[in-house]
Amino acid sequence: MEIIINIIDKIKDIFNYTLNLSSDIHISIKGILLILVILVFTSFLLKMIRKLMTNNLPNEDKVKFVTLFSYGKWFIYVVILLVTFQTIGVNVTAIFAASAALLVGIGLALQTLIQDIISGVFMIVDKSLHIGDVIEVEGRMGKVEEINLRTTRIITIDNRVLIVPNHLFLTNSLYNYTSNSEITRENVEVGVAYGSDLQLVKKILHQAVASHKDVLELPKPVVLFMDFGDSSLNFKVAFSVKDSFNARFPKSDIRFEIDRLFRENNIQIPFPQRDLHIFQDKK
Repeated sequence: MEIIINIIDKIKDIFNYTLNLSSDIHISIKGILLILVILVFTSFLLKMIRKLMTNNLPNEDKVKFVTLFSYGKWFIYVVILLVTFQTIGVNVTAIFAASAALLVGIGLALQTLIQDIISGVFMIVDKSLHIGDVIEVEGRMGKVEEINLRTTRIITIDNRVLIVPNHLFLTNSLYNYTSNSEITRENVEVGVAYGSDLQLVKKILHQAVASHKDVLELPKPVVLFMDFGDSSLNFKVAFSVKDSFNARFPKSDIRFEIDRLFRENNIQIPFPQRDLHIFQDKK
């Protein structure tokens, strides 16, 4: 019996053994074990919560939630660690005071990173951007391929990968061509010489657009007489396509067809002209 009591006392001594890291920071073996138990329990609890909250979510939303949850759980771990340290007698205030300069430096270095992450959270929660959307940001057009918390991966029309920090979507104007639907309105502009048969021009523009397989019948193509230019009469033909990401191809084909039909019907596309008047000063 006495041996058992001695063993128990030794175990208690081990558990109560205190590590003196500094004058203000003391932690016992018992405290370290308590921290490990709390972290294991917290990890198990967070997994259960994540499983319950993602059971009925679509696959796309489930992936976004898991990504967001993985960042959020680290914040929870930090809070729990600080509370646990304070509970077992570690002076958390002294730790912060000793590392104040370091924390300020880290905060400044992580400022943009945190801004990107917060922007990513907003994008995921309010669903302002979806995978597959065709967008234009800072003059660059592309298709959204992947949305992460810090960055968004975009494939440009030249098949190049563009990594955009998420904060740019909140601080800059963003054009989303497919937010309302997959159908977008495109246009081709052309100028004809003064004196041209404008009704024939209108007919040719309708014909050039209607002949292309990618142009939708509805909404109907529209020909607009835009303005009397310095050297030309300016027209715009507007039409609808389903694939705005590759709209440059049908637009190019339509320009070729317009040029062919204009040549067949003797309609000229003028180049800029200027009249130069020379006055001779007679003395």
